[in-house]
Amino acid sequence: MDASRIRGLRLVAVLACSLALVSGCTDSGSSSQSSESERTTTQAAVPAVDSELQDAYTKVIKDVLPSVVQIQARNDLGSGVVYDNQGHIVTNAHVVGDEKAFQVTTANSEDVLTARLVYAYPEQDLAVIKLNAVPDGLKAAKFGDSAKVEVGQIVLAMGSPLGLSSSVTQGIVSATGRTVSEGRTGGGTGATIANMVQTSAAINPGNSGGALVNLDGEVIGIPTLAATDPNVGDAAAPGIGFAIPASMVKTVADQIIKDGKVTDSGRAALGITGRTVVDDDYQVAGVAVVAVTSGGAADRAGLEAGDIITRLGDTDITTITSLSEALAMRKPGDRTTVTFTRNDAEKTVDVTLGEQ
Repeated sequence: MDASRIRGLRLVAVLACSLALVSGCTDSGSSSQSSESERTTTQAAVPAVDSELQDAYTKVIKDVLPSVVQIQARNDLGSGVVYDNQGHIVTNAHVVGDEKAFQVTTANSEDVLTARLVYAYPEQDLAVIKLNAVPDGLKAAKFGDSAKVEVGQIVLAMGSPLGLSSSVTQGIVSATGRTVSEGRTGGGTGATIANMVQTSAAINPGNSGGALVNLDGEVIGIPTLAATDPNVGDAAAPGIGFAIPASMVKTVADQIIKDGKVTDSGRAALGITGRTVVDDDYQVAGVAVVAVTSGGAADRAGLEAGDIITRLGDTDITTITSLSEALAMRKPGDRTTVTFTRNDAEKTVDVTLGEQ
């Protein structure tokens, strides 16, 4: 399935449905003691409402939702999370797009605040904006430890899906460590993002940049993508959404706030401009090197424009997306091999990956 962008969320009430059990009819010879016994048995079978879990949901929503905002750009709408008490808000790069100024609405007020772009980092689909004036009572969210996220954890997604501000949905962590490529259509950045958190919590347009929250009230990810099914016209695949892990969010946001840009991406790069090529049967067959960055990893390894990359380490490379995904699983400084064809001859060279 291809992942496309997404955004925000609205409160899903937890319903505990009690099944009314009706005792069967008794004949005239049944005693009142027998009838009482049946009624007692029936009452014992009625499931109790899990008030403890419901209370946990309510507390998390009360604690975290004030830190989730709605962001309105000129032609787009998404969500964001208050990052600190100075008015910095983290969101997705595809939410801010090419805009520099935004309108922000918090959960506790209908007043429209203004904000400006600090920096957008499309390679990781993250951005930071800053309120021009910090209102009283602005509350920063608490970000959790991505290493502690486990499959099966109950999570809540908070944001503004379809413009419905302060919405909440619930689900679980379905998987961790997903590498997902975002399309460029519909405003996507085309980023390939590693270690994403997969969730069954409903993610819809407008949820992008919001918060994926555990029951400890910690933001464990920024909802960014929802899966689509190409077999049904790229319709949304229910219950499959992806969030950028909190650890990466903090790494990028801290650098942007301190230095005004990302100074250490932690993302491996080969140092080429490439495009997908097909073979004589019109099947994808590798990545053609269009240009090589001077002094970059590919340049140092001896790759040239016109080479066709077919493997990175043990991973077959058929498209530019597959190359991006293979690089996303590695770190700057990693040593590996690149297999490519040049003038119909296959070659393999050692390469030390650079930084994107």
